Amino acid sequence: MTSFTVGSLVSARGRDWVVLPESAEDMLVLRPLGGSDDELAAVFPSLEEVRHAEFARPSADDLGDALAAGLLRSSLRIGFRSGAGPFRSLAGIAVEPRAYQLVPLMMALRQRVVRMLISDDVGIGKTVEAGLIGSELLAQGSAQRLAVLCSPALAEQWQEELRTKFGIDAELVLASTVSKLERQLDLGQSLFDRHPYVVVSTDFIKSTRHRDDFVKHCPDMVIVDEAHSCVATDETASAQSQLRHELLERVAADPERHLLLVTATPHSGKESAFRALLGMVKPELADVDLDSESGRRLLAAHFVQRKRADVRQFLSTKDGLADDSLREDTAFPGDRFFKDETYKLSPAYRALLDDAVAYASERVTAAGEQGRREARIAWWSAIALLRSLVSSPRAAEQTLRTRAAAAQASSADEADRLGAPLTSDSSDSDALEGFDVAPGAETDQAGSRLAELAKRAKTLEGPTEDRKLAALVKHLKALLAEGYHPIVFCRYIPTAEYVAEHLEGKLGKRTVVRSVTGRLSPQQRVKRIEDLAAEAGEDTAARRVLVATDCLSEGVNLQHYFDAVVHYDLAWNPTRHDQREGRVDRYGQKRDIVRVVTLYGSDNGIDGKVLEVLIKKHRQIQKDLGISVSVPDSTSAAVTDAIVEWLLMRKTQPEQASLFEADTFKTKADELEADWKSAADREKTSRSKFAQRSIHPEEIAREVAAVRDTLGRATEVRGFTRHALNSLNAVLREDGEGGFTADLSGTPSGLRDALAPILGGEAIEPDSQVAFRSTAAVARGEVALVRTDPAVGALAGYVLNAALDESAPGPRPARRCGVIRTRGVETRTTLLLVRYRFHLALPSRATERQVVAEDARLLAFQGSPATATWLKPEDAVALLELSADENTDPGFAERTMKRVLDGLDATTPYLEQYGDELAAELLASHRRVRKESGEIVRGVTVTAQKPADILGAYVYLPVSGGAA
Repeated sequence: MTSFTVGSLVSARGRDWVVLPESAEDMLVLRPLGGSDDELAAVFPSLEEVRHAEFARPSADDLGDALAAGLLRSSLRIGFRSGAGPFRSLAGIAVEPRAYQLVPLMMALRQRVVRMLISDDVGIGKTVEAGLIGSELLAQGSAQRLAVLCSPALAEQWQEELRTKFGIDAELVLASTVSKLERQLDLGQSLFDRHPYVVVSTDFIKSTRHRDDFVKHCPDMVIVDEAHSCVATDETASAQSQLRHELLERVAADPERHLLLVTATPHSGKESAFRALLGMVKPELADVDLDSESGRRLLAAHFVQRKRADVRQFLSTKDGLADDSLREDTAFPGDRFFKDETYKLSPAYRALLDDAVAYASERVTAAGEQGRREARIAWWSAIALLRSLVSSPRAAEQTLRTRAAAAQASSADEADRLGAPLTSDSSDSDALEGFDVAPGAETDQAGSRLAELAKRAKTLEGPTEDRKLAALVKHLKALLAEGYHPIVFCRYIPTAEYVAEHLEGKLGKRTVVRSVTGRLSPQQRVKRIEDLAAEAGEDTAARRVLVATDCLSEGVNLQHYFDAVVHYDLAWNPTRHDQREGRVDRYGQKRDIVRVVTLYGSDNGIDGKVLEVLIKKHRQIQKDLGISVSVPDSTSAAVTDAIVEWLLMRKTQPEQASLFEADTFKTKADELEADWKSAADREKTSRSKFAQRSIHPEEIAREVAAVRDTLGRATEVRGFTRHALNSLNAVLREDGEGGFTADLSGTPSGLRDALAPILGGEAIEPDSQVAFRSTAAVARGEVALVRTDPAVGALAGYVLNAALDESAPGPRPARRCGVIRTRGVETRTTLLLVRYRFHLALPSRATERQVVAEDARLLAFQGSPATATWLKPEDAVALLELSADENTDPGFAERTMKRVLDGLDATTPYLEQYGDELAAELLASHRRVRKESGEIVRGVTVTAQKPADILGAYVYLPVSGGAA
């Protein structure tokens, strides 16, 4: 183009526009000045008038105060959707990432094709890290389509995270949705071509029927959640794991496909599984020597693994940062406070347990004489019976009346396969669905005897005979009195329903109790939790209690709703306890201390030994090493088998049981501890060996500072929204959670008209209350206090447009000029709010994108414009914090402002020089984050568009008697 250059200002159709790179000689593609990409227009200069334009200077009689200056700057920054920095997506996402979460993003941008394994600890924010990379590659044009593969239980959560935090509207591809999606397709069209962004159930898409279509039309970027479940390295792996493995192998086979594997457990105690994951990322990593310098260097480019201690103070004194403002603490809870609480069985419950143990012991002994198959069936039946009895009377009754799954086995091995999943507590997340179904114990050998035991179990329901339930009520009341919102974890569905039923009405009128079990679909589980939070949230003094099974021990984030965990039933694998607690103890938890209460029976013969040998030792290793180490499943099973064997022998063979406890059981426990410590040592060595060293904290600090200079922080958005609404006559009421409700009926009609369709109505009714929430995820009709929420954007646009239009009716919170007398300056100091536009050429592996981006800077000088002494940028920003200490005569203020504005042409050389310096800094920043991608680095260009726009000018004068 020769007439209008990219990034220049033109006037057409009665308003000013910015010329965009998509323009041609005969057609201009324009974006309104200060507008968004949703308002683009195509204009044909041959058919309508288009002329060069210059941004109007402020007017000397449009005076405001220091607050008005800050509101103008914030409204401008909030409106940015295309920042000029190297991270193209950050201006358009609704989350302010922590500095440590930018490390994987910077690692990704140094690869032409992104292939990474992200293995940060539970609760650090791997979803955000993966979302940052995905949204950035899409924004840069390096990727055109995105698929997330995850378990069906997590699909809606991924969809919500992508939508609310990253503005990516992904379609759910599940067994329950695929029929509807396929009916909307054209003949021969794949749904993966029709929908550019999808969240796909791994278990659904892995089947041979659907896998081929997905692989053939697979998006050019794939994120795989819980990637460890997609690895099958030996013959013992389940058929489901093998299918997932085959799917991931085929997806990873395309070397040009961006691939992110996400898991908190990349090793799972198996080196082969870890190597298999690495091989998916980059084939060379499958067998490279990771003890060599070259091997570690190759791994460091593709693998990131950090524990909480690594990121709690990621930018801190230990990182050698000179600038205190860049240091950042991460809000994890300070610690978990453990308290083990005991109870004793009532006489009637004691008698039932003794009779059940006697029956189980007789059955195991008799079956042992009938053959190995019968022995294994009886063994699993005994375990099912004992675990259910220890859990609750209702679980016991159901187990006693239900046929054992192992009873249909044709061999001992099949009996083990059928029995183990229902009674063990494997740390493998693959088996969570159906994990909480109460097992059966009936084997057609003594149906009448079991029926009689079942009748007795039913009579024990309620806190009178069930002292475990009575103990729970007592401890929940104590937690609620301290202001906690607890979640109670049970092993079986009947137990969870029974506990919730009996808690109702026993914890106070202002306590809401609900249950979530595997009877509900993943979507129904999330909705019930949200309904519980909303129901209790209507009363600020109300408390909520959730009773759940382990269907919630993975995937679902509960830290915003709950802050205490009660283990009502002990898991037989302590990793399951850690996973339960990790739902609450994670990034975003507001409590400094997460309370953990573990209930155990002191006289039931099982709980005490499980607690002593498994749970407490797991805690101690975690405390000593600072990391959670999974107990080897096989060794843990051997210990729990020994506990059950000892319990069954205790009545019929007391002498043998005593010897067994002293010898065999101790040996098993010692073996477990040795295996555990060995695994812990390997894990510690692994984390040290594979620590992330490819990105230095100083590199992150530099980019974090640049992002915050351009876009501001979340606190600025919240402060702006409050101040702007107050200035526009809204009535605000704090909600105690960092947000507020607002009555908007007194605000200008133009603002109400802009907000009404966003809030879901044709008009804002008088006295209607609009909730402004401090979280990104909000209900329809509510507003999230983030820069990308449409309502916040509309408010910022209204404030900015009102400031630029002096004839705008109604209150104008922001003004373009101001004269403020303050003790904060010793001589006359002028602050300028300057908007710069940049033309960027950003090559990617696929194409080159031409972009027009904006930036706003505060520049300040002392003296007159002609003899200006320019201040450092940080000193200019500090002026916004000053307030007036003395009134200024309006006439004097207007004359002073006019003299300054008349002389602003003298500042043009400095403003243009500063713009060129900014362009050079931006170019250097783009090249830094892409330094490993040579051909991309060489193609990046950044050019400052001139002249810059002076949006505001503010004069700060010393109080009377000072220098002028």
